[in-house]
Amino acid sequence: MNGPAILLALLLPVSLVLAASPGGSPPSQGSSATAPPAQATGDELYLEVLAFLRTNDAVIPHMPKAHPVSTVYNREAIVPPQCYTRTEGTFNPCYVCHQDARPGRENVMNDADLQAAYSFSDLGRTNHWRNLFEDRSDRVAAIGDREILDYVAQDNYSELAPRLREAEFQGWIPDLKDLHLGAGAFDDEGFARDGSHWVAFNYKPLPSTFWPANGSTDDVMIRLPLAYRSDAEGRESRDIYKANLAILEAVIKGVEAIGCLPMDEAAVGEDLDGDGKLGQIHRITQVQAYVGGARNEPVVTHIYPRGTEFLHTVRYLGLGPDGETIVSTRMKEVRYMRKWRLYSKPTYARRYQLETFEKEAGHLPGYINLGAHGLDNGSGWSIQGFIENRQGRLRVSTFEENLFCMGCHNSIGSTIDKTFSFPRKVDGATGWTYINLKGMPDAPNRGETRGEIATYLERVGGGSEFRHNDELFRRWFREDGVPDQERLARARDVHDLITPSRRRALQLNKAYRVIVMDQDFIFGRDATVTPPQNVYPHIDNHTTPTLPEARVFSWNLILDWDAAPALKSRQGTAPGGL
Repeated sequence: MNGPAILLALLLPVSLVLAASPGGSPPSQGSSATAPPAQATGDELYLEVLAFLRTNDAVIPHMPKAHPVSTVYNREAIVPPQCYTRTEGTFNPCYVCHQDARPGRENVMNDADLQAAYSFSDLGRTNHWRNLFEDRSDRVAAIGDREILDYVAQDNYSELAPRLREAEFQGWIPDLKDLHLGAGAFDDEGFARDGSHWVAFNYKPLPSTFWPANGSTDDVMIRLPLAYRSDAEGRESRDIYKANLAILEAVIKGVEAIGCLPMDEAAVGEDLDGDGKLGQIHRITQVQAYVGGARNEPVVTHIYPRGTEFLHTVRYLGLGPDGETIVSTRMKEVRYMRKWRLYSKPTYARRYQLETFEKEAGHLPGYINLGAHGLDNGSGWSIQGFIENRQGRLRVSTFEENLFCMGCHNSIGSTIDKTFSFPRKVDGATGWTYINLKGMPDAPNRGETRGEIATYLERVGGGSEFRHNDELFRRWFREDGVPDQERLARARDVHDLITPSRRRALQLNKAYRVIVMDQDFIFGRDATVTPPQNVYPHIDNHTTPTLPEARVFSWNLILDWDAAPALKSRQGTAPGGL
């Protein structure tokens, strides 16, 4: 895309470039540059998509011959179900997403005001996440424990890549072998054993939808482009890759030094710890430039390099031999992000400003459709997902199922370059490993002193955004509804704090299995057995109770690991992870 075209794309409302394919982005297989047909009937088309999903085993879902937006049930799918929580003037889960800008970061969404005020569009005032209001008790009871245990122990990942190739899928195809094994797919330094250059890292799950106690386990891997894994002559070097991963960690977290995996400075050709000699090091202080083949690539604080990839799998609650929660073999979803463009911070600021203008003008959200490559979030990233079909086999996500991801990965103020997990990585070398909550302390967020989980429970008044996790409430709250800080302090680690009992894990797995059988993810993906009570079916921007200023909180996504007790080794960690 040339200069005038870029300027035009920046100035046009997103709704007018909804189906355009930007230059420098992936090929837009199946996308259209035309406006939605006025005569399309959305209700009929989304039902057509649902009917197909409920009756067909195809790895690439059928889409009606219409503009993708015409097939959408909920144009405000970027607003997650949690935004309809009853806060009752006291309980605030909103602070985890809605924050004002921090110095030096590209994210200048400045939406902390949404903690204390509703600002829904006319369409968004109605809660379209109808699965929240469904009672699944009878259907959950009909699924036996052995049935669900066998189901979540099955591998539905390994066949995905060959099925996609057979279907001539043109988007990204999963290329990390044996990922269904969890930790077994990686070596002791987090590097994929198959040589695919994916690297696993250990991070603290985001409160609280991603807490296992609320329905899912997950893992995240990162991969940097070839230049960051090679020397100036293009020869691959693990030491150079380690160095650039550590430098990136420092860049994203905004620190001047960071611990690193053991590496040989001589192999890198740089004095990275500043001691005047080349040797084996475990800490990097020279983070102003990448090394090796990426020597001349720009280093921009809190921004990933162009070509960075993330792979995220969302999984069921596995159960180890001791009954404790582990990562399951079966995957609910496989999510993939790739950064195609590197924007300047002023450009990001302008994009946030334009989004504000669009909202004030009453335009509904719109994102560029990249066909087989998913959606362009408007900030340089493409996001594509795969999700279970009715039989439990992974398939390509539909346009609307991908649209669901856009709000969290573009339109909230707390993220760093539209990501959550990597900024929350355990610092340094100990964090370069597959996710493992055992031994992980409840580190506070930067600028705070109390552990993040203990703080969240106090601010939210429960173990989930909806305050419907009775098990966590009984475990960590006193009878008067106040978190028991003494009991919380006695917890061994994050695993103790946020994983469910065996009984609850089985119930949550069964509840999600019912949603899979219905294939109605567009109505919500929360694994609820009975409807949560603290949910609004409708919001009035002016009369629905909001939070007072005293219950609005400043919060930093990044954790202060130095302020937490050191990570401990705890026996009983399952081979799969978590």
